Amino acid sequence: MDDIAVKRTFLAKLQRNGLYCTIGALLLLVGIPLYQFLVLIPSGYSSALTTQNLALYWINTHSLLFLGYRALLFAGFAFMISLPFTLFRIIVAQEILGREEEVQEVDESIKEDETRDQPGKQLEDGMPAFAWRGKGYALLAAWGGLSGLLCFILGTLASTLYLVYSAASLSSIATSLENAAPLTGFFAILTYSVGGGLLALSCLFFGAVIARSGLKLWPGIWVAFAYMAIAIAVLFSVSATEVAFDPVTGQTFVTTLAIVLFSVWVLWFGVMLVRLKPE
Repeated sequence: MDDIAVKRTFLAKLQRNGLYCTIGALLLLVGIPLYQFLVLIPSGYSSALTTQNLALYWINTHSLLFLGYRALLFAGFAFMISLPFTLFRIIVAQEILGREEEVQEVDESIKEDETRDQPGKQLEDGMPAFAWRGKGYALLAAWGGLSGLLCFILGTLASTLYLVYSAASLSSIATSLENAAPLTGFFAILTYSVGGGLLALSCLFFGAVIARSGLKLWPGIWVAFAYMAIAIAVLFSVSATEVAFDPVTGQTFVTTLAIVLFSVWVLWFGVMLVRLKPE
């Protein structure tokens, strides 16, 4: 009965985290484009992006609209914060369950020593103690993904406050704005180069760990999910490099494409978790 309760608790956590990931992905994929078309574009936001000078002046006169846009962006990544370690736990659990029969045939005593002879050493989600051993790349992917998302979240928050403060300090559009926001490039590097680079590393390792086992251990939909992660890692790497060489420009087309595909990937992951059913 205890094992059943633990499994149900683990499943409930996965489904809850999957729901959060789904909400975050939908905010980025649907919420932000709608906000841009319905709110920002009619207010002249597209024209303001031509230069930093015009952008700061637009923020000065439309600060609430800008804060609403950045709030959606912040919330989207914040809802995804549980993704890296949720995926890590799924990989560990799948490795344990998928190789259980093979382990029992070759050396059943090893698995029994971990799960039966030491019943007190269990994780809250029901996995054996030290289940992460041998999963070094998956663990690096989890920490890299968490750090990358935190860079996006904190970078977005810091740059938003900084831009609003800088814009509020302007007296008029005629003011010389060449150095009005000198830290813009720094926040772009923090968000898109550091954060994007860490997400690239995370997606690459997660994808490689799942693809390595392939159909022998994972359903076909998860293998496709893994290869998409590898493709996203390439895009984030290119984006991180572009922004690092030209931080003033900030977000590029490749950056936008990487974020969109990453959001689709997260949405895919969230839907798979929400649809999980007890066996």
